[in-house]
This record gives sequence, structure tokens and C-alpha cells, in this order.
Amino acid sequence: MTSIVLKRVSKKFGTTSVISDLSLAIDPGEFTVFLGPSGCGKSTLLRMIAGLEDVTSGEIEIEGQRIDRAPPGERGVAMVFQNYALYPHMSVRENLSFGLKNIGMPKAQIDERVQAAARMLEMDALLERRPSQLSGGQRQRVAIGRAIVKEPRAFLFDEPLSNLDAALRSRTRVELSRLHQRMKATMIFVTHDQVEAMTMATRIVVMNQGRVEQVGTPLGIYRRPATRFVAGFIGSPAMNFLKVEPAAGEGGMAAVRLGDGTVVQTDIPTAGLEAVPAELGVRAEHVTTGGGIPATVDVVERLGDRTLVYSRLRNGAAVVYEDEGDSPVSVGDAVSLGFRRQFLHLFDASGKAHQAPTLEGGPRHG
Repeated sequence: MTSIVLKRVSKKFGTTSVISDLSLAIDPGEFTVFLGPSGCGKSTLLRMIAGLEDVTSGEIEIEGQRIDRAPPGERGVAMVFQNYALYPHMSVRENLSFGLKNIGMPKAQIDERVQAAARMLEMDALLERRPSQLSGGQRQRVAIGRAIVKEPRAFLFDEPLSNLDAALRSRTRVELSRLHQRMKATMIFVTHDQVEAMTMATRIVVMNQGRVEQVGTPLGIYRRPATRFVAGFIGSPAMNFLKVEPAAGEGGMAAVRLGDGTVVQTDIPTAGLEAVPAELGVRAEHVTTGGGIPATVDVVERLGDRTLVYSRLRNGAAVVYEDEGDSPVSVGDAVSLGFRRQFLHLFDASGKAHQAPTLEGGPRHG
């Protein structure tokens, strides 16, 4: 298993800075996901580790050895791309063995590695087919197999599921998770899809505008986002954000006043607030009904075992909450909302998050 360390890495294209002074350590055997919106620098960072982009400044180490000046073929990593990059005129077997033939590996050893990868990915019956005879999911498995036969020190995945339909994406996520469990290999996976990140990652690196916003476990980031950006990016539906002003709290805990004048008590110690709270954050599953905050239902989405209700407070602020799948609520209904105070988040004007010290609970749905 392989460790990867980035030390103050930066990348510029001309005068445009894409990655800024980024440091990160990836532990051996981790399944690390670089998560963020398009253009945040996550694919560029992956390509710098692979050697497909030069580092403007900083250092990259693999197993304690500096590799940022080494050519891609000498870094000991294998990359799986979004578009599969298979040779259309070659069979699956030939696609898997092509790179090994190029480095002069003996035929017997090549055959052994190809067969082992085919068994691992359950594609023994596909070895004589060409890419045009395969489904999208099968092509992606061939691309992964081509990486496996190299026996790299680390695997790098650049949004490999983005071209698959929803059902196939779900199945392939499971296959990749099983592959990681079997191989115990260090893997870095780039995506803008939070479901992929939450379901597969050992740790998530949330990126925004070329910098790291937060690093942590999926549930850790969900429960305790460090910034407003992370809180809004992680979770479906997105966290509710309400403009607030400070109010008199109870027992040393912070309270805030909503735009309609309602005072909301939190379990967040006022001693931990370095700045005045500007927004209150609450996830849909932590909004309750019957809490005394009047609202009107705008939209109702029925999703099988749960219903998402989009409502408006008296001052026009939007709040979405979860209800049971057979909820009788309808558009135009008047509802009374409340917030579970132990799960509330406060954000100051800089975007820094503050939560209750004993904040617990996670997403009911991925």
C-alpha cells in the first residue's frame, strides 16, 4: 500500500492560478475522493499526481520518494479516464495486455496478469470481444482492468462513472468499492457527484476554487461541515440557509432571530463564536412540524418512502423539510415548523461554521 503526500503544490496556466499552495497527505490503502464543483481544480490535481500536468511549484511524494519531476511512466500509478480510452480495433485481451507488451514483459506473465484481472472484474467471457461489442459498464471495467494489470502503487480515477446511466453508475460504485476492499490499494477518485463520494470514500477532500475546504470522513463532513460552502455542497437536498441576527440565548448557548422575528435557540456555546452569526443552517431531516414557525407549502415531491416539502416562511425565506412518504400535505397548506436545536449550524460572515459540541446524526438517505 502506498502513501501520497502533496507539499504546497500550486498550478498556473499562464497568469491563471488553478491550484494554490495545496498540501495534503493520503494514507496507504485509503479510498480518497476529490469532490467539488466543475472548475475547482480536482482533475488538474489528479493529473499532476499522474504526471500529465507539470507542477508550477511544490512537491509530490509517493512512498516518501519525490516524483513530481519524474515522467508519468516512472511514477508507479495507473489512471482510469472518463472516456475509457480503449483501442477500438483490439479485443479486450489485447487492450489489457498492450501496455505490458510495450515494456517487454514476458508473454506468460502478461497472460497471468490479464487472466487475474479478468477474474477479478468478472469479464472472463469478454476477453475476445472488441469495445464496440460491449456495454458502457463493460467498457469501464476493461479500462479499470487495464489499470489493474500494471500492478501500480496507486490507482487514479478521473470521473470514471460520468458517462454511465443512473442504474449502471450505482452498480459500478459497488464494484469499485468491492475492488478496493479486495486489493487494499491506495485509490484517488475525482468526482463532482456527492453520492459517489459519500458511498465510496474512506476520506473526502472537498475542493473549491483551487483550495481544500475540508478533509474528513463522509459522515464527519456531513455532520460537521467546516464552512458554509461544504455545508451547502454536501447533502441532498441542500442544507437550508436562513439570514439571522443575534438574539439573547439561554444557558450560555447562542440564539438567533429569523427575518420574521422568530427567535431560535441553539445548543452552540456563545463562547465558541468568534464572529457574529450571519446565517442559520439546518438540514431537511432536522426540520420538524408543529414547532411554531409559520410557513406555507410551495412544492411537494413524493419520493416513495419519503416526501420533500418545499415551504416559505412569512418573510419569504425558503425551507425544505422531510415528511413521511404518505404525507397528506399539499401545495398551499399552512404548516408550522421547528428546528432540532442540537443539529443546527451557525455561519459567520466569513463562512466559518459553528456547531454544537455533541452534534450527532447523519443523512437518512444517500
